[in-house]
Amino acid sequence: MDQEKLLSYDCPVEAAVDVIGGKYKVIIIWNLIGKTLRYCELRRAIPKATPKMLSQQLKELESDGIINRILYPVVPPKTEYSLTELGKTLAPIISELCNWGEAYYQALDVISPCAKQHNYEGLQEGTGDELEKSPATLGEECCEEEWNV
Repeated sequence: MDQEKLLSYDCPVEAAVDVIGGKYKVIIIWNLIGKTLRYCELRRAIPKATPKMLSQQLKELESDGIINRILYPVVPPKTEYSLTELGKTLAPIISELCNWGEAYYQALDVISPCAKQHNYEGLQEGTGDELEKSPATLGEECCEEEWNV
């Protein structure tokens, strides 16, 4: 984010929401907590995101200094994403959003989609173990679709 844009905000919350407020940005960050993933692994973890939208959100997060993008010069191309040191500071905030979301589902007496899809242990009991697990169920093979979508 450029300094001029940063100075245009009226409060820090506005800047924070601009950085992480994209449709899939928080989900991308959540999936990268504690790990490095390839583009196709992120696509599998966030199936509702179109390739174009996912690429756009990844570019914005990289531009804002939240994620690292490493391109390996191999055939086929291999690109890995991870959180920067600045991005890692968002982990407790994203974890609290997860806790709030779980509490919201419980308050409405609805089983969380993560609990239904991934059958996480301890998720419904609220043990806190859910913060150690990523929602992604990823395969071994990996495709490489990248910025050119």
